[in-house]
Amino acid sequence: MTATAAVADPAPGLSLTPTARRIALLALALGGFGIGTTEFVSMGLLPDIAAGLDITEPVAGHAISAYALGVVIGAPLIAVFTARVPRKALLLALVALFVVGNAATAFAPSYGWLLAARVLAGLPHGAYFGLAALVAAHISLPGHRAKSVSMVMLGLSVANVVGVPAASWLGQSFGWRVAFVLVTAIGVATFLAVAARVPHLASMPRSRPKTELGALRSPQVLLTLLVGMVGFGGLFAVYTYVATSLTDVAGLDRSWVPLALMGYGLGMVSGNLVGGRLADRALVPGLFAAMSAMAVVLALFVLALHNPVTALVGLFFVGFAGAAAIPGLQTRLMDVAADAQTLAASLNHAALNAANAFGAWIGGVVVTAYGYTAPAAVGAVLAAAGVGVLVVAVLQERRTAAAAGPVGGVR
Repeated sequence: MTATAAVADPAPGLSLTPTARRIALLALALGGFGIGTTEFVSMGLLPDIAAGLDITEPVAGHAISAYALGVVIGAPLIAVFTARVPRKALLLALVALFVVGNAATAFAPSYGWLLAARVLAGLPHGAYFGLAALVAAHISLPGHRAKSVSMVMLGLSVANVVGVPAASWLGQSFGWRVAFVLVTAIGVATFLAVAARVPHLASMPRSRPKTELGALRSPQVLLTLLVGMVGFGGLFAVYTYVATSLTDVAGLDRSWVPLALMGYGLGMVSGNLVGGRLADRALVPGLFAAMSAMAVVLALFVLALHNPVTALVGLFFVGFAGAAAIPGLQTRLMDVAADAQTLAASLNHAALNAANAFGAWIGGVVVTAYGYTAPAAVGAVLAAAGVGVLVVAVLQERRTAAAAGPVGGVR
């Protein structure tokens, strides 16, 4: 069977050749690369956007909030109202929406149009990652679901190492609009790759809007989402203020900041790969390990920040620990969501964007009160709180399984 023939075969994952499966996962990861690039490149181009549209930098920062708003709105609405749409057709529609949103960003004539374009660009974010994770699990070999999910998320990690620096350089050198032209081109390449290399997924079950909404009534889904929302709030509290922390506390020259952020991105890539394998071996223990490691690393980062070398090493491990938790978190959501997997998987990324907004806010509060080591300290507390929520979720799950008895199927 050739790779091309395998892609045309709608049977679940096992009918794909290893090469066809890897190419399909890479096509999905390319979309994650584009989404990661567009999400984070705005932060480095705010001065350029402000100058180009004749607005202040804080006002230009509303574009970042507009994108996050699009993610939070789009993830649940798209998952629910497209429940009956064939899965591959939905993937392609989400990528097309991504292309339109970023093209509109590149050619936005005014501040108002920019905000609207960023909301539009953010709408497919959560739904794409959620659906791509489900597709990756569907085509994976038995015992390799989390590893396949981590391959999709790898695109997001690689974006921090390659995509964001490249787009930022283009934007600073040739105008901020060029950065979003690059992102649009990545979206077009993703559309072509998904169309050509992702299976038709006819065997992948579709759902109904009412069924998907059932995820919102599941305590396990809500608790798992809360793990990410609380625990990753700490990570984003640190990331938001990391540039000034590195220069003002660690004493690094500002020219080192891009390299430091690349180190953080390399940590994410490594953690993502390790986290996927860890979750396949033991999902809940692996998730506990990753979340606990994030709390410990953030606590140590408070001390590490006082030396430039340890700050760089510590930042790598902050990225590693955070990324290591994501495949397990995504896979657990798919496990506990029953028939509402699309909504649950999509909401994971809405929750992480809520964590981004919350983390940036709480980080700003503690920076004002206590200085630039404080985000790491509060981040450690929030990561530990995320572990606490996970403990509650597991205990509640065990009580429910025990009450159901052997017929209830203790997992």
